Amino acid sequence: NDCSRFFKISPDQTLAAAQELYEKKLTTYPRTDARVLSSAVAKEIEKNLQGVGTQQMYAPYVGEIMQSGSFRKIGSTKYTNDKAITDHYAIIPTGQGLQAIRSLSPVHQHVYELIVRRFLSIFYPPAVFDKIAVAVQVRGETFQATEKTCRQRGYLDVLDYSFRSNAAGDEAGSDEQTSVFPAGLKKGSKLGVQGYDIRESETTPPKRYNSGSMILTMENAGQFIEEEELREQIRGSGIGTSATRAEILKKLVTNQYLALNTKTQIYTPTQLGEMIYDTVDCSIRPLLDPKLTASWEMGLTRVADGSVSEAEYMEKLSSFVTRRTNQIKTSDFGAALQIKYKQAEQFYPKKMSFSKGSGKAHYPKKNRQSKQKQVAVKE
Repeated sequence: NDCSRFFKISPDQTLAAAQELYEKKLTTYPRTDARVLSSAVAKEIEKNLQGVGTQQMYAPYVGEIMQSGSFRKIGSTKYTNDKAITDHYAIIPTGQGLQAIRSLSPVHQHVYELIVRRFLSIFYPPAVFDKIAVAVQVRGETFQATEKTCRQRGYLDVLDYSFRSNAAGDEAGSDEQTSVFPAGLKKGSKLGVQGYDIRESETTPPKRYNSGSMILTMENAGQFIEEEELREQIRGSGIGTSATRAEILKKLVTNQYLALNTKTQIYTPTQLGEMIYDTVDCSIRPLLDPKLTASWEMGLTRVADGSVSEAEYMEKLSSFVTRRTNQIKTSDFGAALQIKYKQAEQFYPKKMSFSKGSGKAHYPKKNRQSKQKQVAVKE
């Protein structure tokens, strides 16, 4: 999500960057969902810090950490939890392989900086803010305003990224803020009214998904499930894994089911993608619901704990596939789909067509001569 926001690179590009850092021994194994350390790593964390501290950019921060001794207590904080680790602990700098940094591309160097600064920040104290809420009553009407100012920056000092001016300020506000409220305010204070202003505005549609927010949404797919038991089941796993989510999105773009703006990293549907969605919506609607993923995950968990046998699970899975397949074979969604296709078509002025045998859609440029015979979608 940070790489999408800061560098406008896609999830698979981010994973490639993390993989290179790992292969050059700069960081630990990248394909993990864990965001904590193991107790074994926490005991040896001083070695990682000492290695990172040899770099000029991070030496002052590591010096403060060593002086405070905060690294000695990291094993007893929320950042260390063996139970929250499945295969690998969080991605952290190893403090080794530093000679390879110069061979990295600028973007990959920035990804490394993200990892290092996030790692160092856990050894710093929290940021402290003053939050003021003011409610003013005028002739029976109540007007409210809130304000938050930073009193102690704490770990935010570490997040002062070299590639982004005022990056830490963007995250939490500058510590140089001054209050807009009069000094000495307390309950019952009387204020003079200077005037009123009515502003008219409209609500705006939700923002489109970008490559970062899409990854987070896949990870937290349980938020779309109402049943608490199923929602808990998919918590921590979601749709795909840390190793597969980037590839899933890449495949959707490669197959032209989604379009990705490489400059903004914003996803938009394609006409083909909408047609596939409509087709599945008419024929096997449960496939569009994260609840189905959660229910099968729950079944696997019960197989693992022995409350459901493997044969029972496979029988239910086979029954679902057979029943839904037979339903499609004996149903005719053609008329309903044509209506849906026509409704979506109006939003795509460029005619979509297929190359025979390719299985992929494409949108021909004007006046371009195609060597392959084109078959219109309506055919």
